[in-house]
Amino acid sequence: MKFCKKYEEYMQGQKEKKNLPGVGFKKLKKILKKCRRDHVSSSRMAFNEAINHQHDNNNNCPRECPVCDGTFFPELLKEMEDVVGWFNENAQKLLELHLASGFKKCLTWFKGNNRQRNHLGLIQEGKDLVNYALINAIAIRKILKKYDKIHESRQGQAFKTQVQKMRIEILQSPWLCELMAFHINLKESQKEPGAVVSAPSSFPALFDGCSLMFDDGKPLLSCELSDSVKVDIDLTCSICLDTVFDPISLTCGHIYCYMCACSAASVSVVDGLKTAEPTEKCPLCREVGVYKGAVHLDELSILLRRSCREYWEERRKTERVERLQAAKDYWDYQCRSFTGI
Repeated sequence: MKFCKKYEEYMQGQKEKKNLPGVGFKKLKKILKKCRRDHVSSSRMAFNEAINHQHDNNNNCPRECPVCDGTFFPELLKEMEDVVGWFNENAQKLLELHLASGFKKCLTWFKGNNRQRNHLGLIQEGKDLVNYALINAIAIRKILKKYDKIHESRQGQAFKTQVQKMRIEILQSPWLCELMAFHINLKESQKEPGAVVSAPSSFPALFDGCSLMFDDGKPLLSCELSDSVKVDIDLTCSICLDTVFDPISLTCGHIYCYMCACSAASVSVVDGLKTAEPTEKCPLCREVGVYKGAVHLDELSILLRRSCREYWEERRKTERVERLQAAKDYWDYQCRSFTGI
């Protein structure tokens, strides 16, 4: 089955359950077909000259066409914003519900939340959200690849780089990492005595599962898809070069230990990352303004605590001492500043 048909069937099935945004894959393909006809109508020699000329100008589209004049990319950008916005909002709600206290859960359900209240319902909803993120990521990748093939350019790749800088690439979302960890956590807790066995996925060909792997002692959160697409999230902090502890994701998508991120942002643990200057950069990608909207990865923290018990306990003791010392130094400084001593 071609991906376009698979995607349309998937989205149709999801829209029967809930009204959710998606990529207009078929519509965008029609736009590209029209663009292809326009290109074929001109001579090959003129076409090659245009390509050579544009390759000298950062590989832009070889000629003016309706696609590049504001039809294709603006429409795809809006659809991507809608998809990422819906995904982030619903993933955050689900994870907040899962991590909430018993009283807050009861209050949420009493207010009319239509989520299933049992363990199996949480697993299925988390699984559906991960499926949604990954299949839309594939759709976006394929339509951009098709754009570049028709135009013999790299505009599609340039657009992808641009949206990554704008932080609307769904695979960069910290909530995807959290959902993957959430799915593994619930799956593991389901193995406990007396737990209800999960029903098979309603879309098994699309989603094979998430797993936490260790490659030469380095942790890796991995998610595989049936069409050879694989998402790997490195869980090694690039600052301390160890497994992330109390992990936090910056808005650029890179994951660090909380204390390491505070050090990189030149802020104290007491003040937190929200007080970081907008000019502070991510240590890896050098993007600015990535600290204020950082997300604590609580589900990932639970997963790593379960999987690396000895390391986690040793690191917890070490960080407890460091945080207490940092808090003491902070308040000593504040007292001296206030008293003028």
